[in-house]
Amino acid sequence: MKALSLKHLIIGLCMLAAAGLAMALKPTAKIADKGPKINLETLIPAQFGDWKIDETIATLLVNPETQARLNKIYNQTLTRTYANSRGERIMLSIAYGGDQSDAMQVHKPEVCYPAQGFQILKNSNDVFSTGNGSIPVKRLVATHGERIEPITYWTTVGDNVAVTSLQWKLYQLKYGLTGKIPDGLLFRISSIQSDDAVAYRLQDDFARALLKALTPGGRERLIGHPTPAT
Repeated sequence: MKALSLKHLIIGLCMLAAAGLAMALKPTAKIADKGPKINLETLIPAQFGDWKIDETIATLLVNPETQARLNKIYNQTLTRTYANSRGERIMLSIAYGGDQSDAMQVHKPEVCYPAQGFQILKNSNDVFSTGNGSIPVKRLVATHGERIEPITYWTTVGDNVAVTSLQWKLYQLKYGLTGKIPDGLLFRISSIQSDDAVAYRLQDDFARALLKALTPGGRERLIGHPTPAT
């Protein structure tokens, strides 16, 4: 009986120690509260390179249920349509969240597009050359009736770009082990184009022009620290 009681005592002490360690390692410090505050409206210029905001295009509205989820996840969102001198258009959407914990993960296009009635026909990983290195990106093709919309997007966790769930979780854990809760950003560009290869080239040109127009600090907000070109 005494041996059994001692065994239960040891198990109980181990459980208490594990619970205490979990509490000690629980992230509590938000990165967003430490550095300069982000303002998407001022960060992203209205005109850069051959691109400027197309004021003739109305902002697309999302359904109330989806909007409610976005409001819980993100502190700021920015949605614009840009046009160049050739009449080509790019739809830009950026969403920033100050708390990328498990309860506040980014709302990815694979989820929000089907919620708006789209079908995802293609979904692949790719690499985008930023002009100052490269970052991983996701390439999608969404359709709704006759509308074909190729999409390029990436997400950040702190100052790291992550486009797969595993990458996202690993970066989140990296910050968590230091007691920090990372902020995060979703950058999405898309266009109406039946040829997705042509669309992706245009989207890449747009993104590079935008990044070139930003300050080094602004670029870091959008793409973290890209892998240097070799």
